[in-house]
Amino acid sequence: MVRRHYGRHFWLIALALLTFALPAFAQDGSIQGIVKDAQGKPIEGAKVTVELNGSGRKFETKTDKNGEYLQVGLVGGQYQLTVEKDGVGAVKKTVMVRAARRNGFDIVLAPGATGDAVDPATAALNKAFDEAIAASRAGNQDDAITKFEAALAISPKCADCYYNIGFSQSQKKDYDKAEVAYKKAIELKPDYADAYAGLANIYNAQRKFDLASEASAKATQLNASAGGAAGAAGGGSADSLFNEGVILWNAGKIADAKKQFEAAIAAKPDHADAHYQLAMALVNEGNLKGAATEFDTYLKLAPTGQYAAQAKALVAQLPK
Repeated sequence: MVRRHYGRHFWLIALALLTFALPAFAQDGSIQGIVKDAQGKPIEGAKVTVELNGSGRKFETKTDKNGEYLQVGLVGGQYQLTVEKDGVGAVKKTVMVRAARRNGFDIVLAPGATGDAVDPATAALNKAFDEAIAASRAGNQDDAITKFEAALAISPKCADCYYNIGFSQSQKKDYDKAEVAYKKAIELKPDYADAYAGLANIYNAQRKFDLASEASAKATQLNASAGGAAGAAGGGSADSLFNEGVILWNAGKIADAKKQFEAAIAAKPDHADAHYQLAMALVNEGNLKGAATEFDTYLKLAPTGQYAAQAKALVAQLPK
């Protein structure tokens, strides 16, 4: 009798949270490559600095014995990539990092090397783009859109410009204009996984779950095709799999959502939010002990995370 009430109590909690669950479209990317000398030999110990234009956000790493470097945890945008080593040379170049995938840039480091020459039109495009990114990050979406449109006037086929206009419009909740911009980015670059993820985001916000699921699945497929971290563990990045799970969850397809959360965890065992959502799916199944384990895992990974208070309240009442 008590146990039946207990299980039903948590079922109702889970359904309540189902109504308010929202996607968290995390889109961290990475940058990697090989640094070689003029003869094609790998250079060990070269310093690699990765700086997001207009933000002051900077990362540093070094090449290993094979000349390889890797920096993870990058948001999409334009970066200054600087590679240097005393007695060998230094190179600085502007690169575009796409989120939710590994972006590859090999570097030849030799005496006198300075990086890529930039023509005036490219310099103007880079300036407009950097200013637009800075405005967007500052929350000035109207200004960002104006500056991205200025970049488009210089380079009409700038898919990244359309993508970022879509993002800014989505932040304004002008979903119709965001949809147009994202679709234009895809028209110019059919394999633009981030643009499909953007579409999934705005469709989900409008409760157009079938369209959201379709767009999210396409983003996952493209990320998997890109290989590297984005294609690890079963056909997509952990974030893409998680996002697709959230869309299915919001559509009430709990069993399908659970599979996506499990796949996200297989791809990235420390994906805290996936553990939390899996716990909620297990609650809906009535597997309370399994849910308690997943809530515990979430709290270990994210003790001050966005769901920490809910997880603590629930795990205190669940059987271990």
